Amino acid sequence: MHEILRNLPAHSRVLDLGSKNGSFEAQQYALSVYRLDLEAPMKQSQNFVAADAARLPFAAATFACVIANHSLEHIENLPNALTEIRRVLQPHGSLYVAVPDASTFSDHVYRWLAHGGGHVNAFVSSEVTGAMIAAATGLPPRAIRPLLSSFSFANRHNERWSRRIALLGWGNERFLAFLSYGTRVLDRALGTRWSHYGWAFYFGTIAETIPVEIWTNVCVRCGSATPASLLEFHSRALLPNVYRCPSCGAKNLFTYD
Repeated sequence: MHEILRNLPAHSRVLDLGSKNGSFEAQQYALSVYRLDLEAPMKQSQNFVAADAARLPFAAATFACVIANHSLEHIENLPNALTEIRRVLQPHGSLYVAVPDASTFSDHVYRWLAHGGGHVNAFVSSEVTGAMIAAATGLPPRAIRPLLSSFSFANRHNERWSRRIALLGWGNERFLAFLSYGTRVLDRALGTRWSHYGWAFYFGTIAETIPVEIWTNVCVRCGSATPASLLEFHSRALLPNVYRCPSCGAKNLFTYD
């Protein structure tokens, strides 16, 4: 999403849809960011609106950009929500959407841990999903980026789960780091998709070229992906290389993209 946000003119209005506490740090940008969700966050949030995504309380052409970061899978009236996105976006606006692939190991684990996790829409094809969003919003598709999992949703720093989490090392970061590393090794060796999580879609006016290569280094704590070329790692004998996440400082196991 940052490829869009960092190129918007100052004070542009951005809608962070279904975000609750927010899907990005608004302070990074000189933008007017509005968060929208059905439920208010525990902590007070500036410009937070409690509303249904299928009935947005905004005038037409209000926003230069809409961010729907892992929210569309939770929206019951998805067709109406997409129509509303089209209505509130300005001409030549931008849309970022990230959704899980419901067929992946990672998403199966998440829904098992979370007893469904509130997912009411299952997306299993990037081509079908992208075409559906483009048709409903009237926005031209620009790029699709595959997303890999680090199982950060199971991290005990982020969430408290039931006893089911015992099968994932009780959410221990080291366990999750080796699980993440192992799924990538299996994918490379066997051509499987154990490490895959979903996709990021870009629509509308995008000022810069979107890199569509897979970034395999995804933090086990904050979930941020970083290209291997930008990482500095510390070599350890007989063990995978270790790097610290540039966003949160958590230790991860390095893999080449």
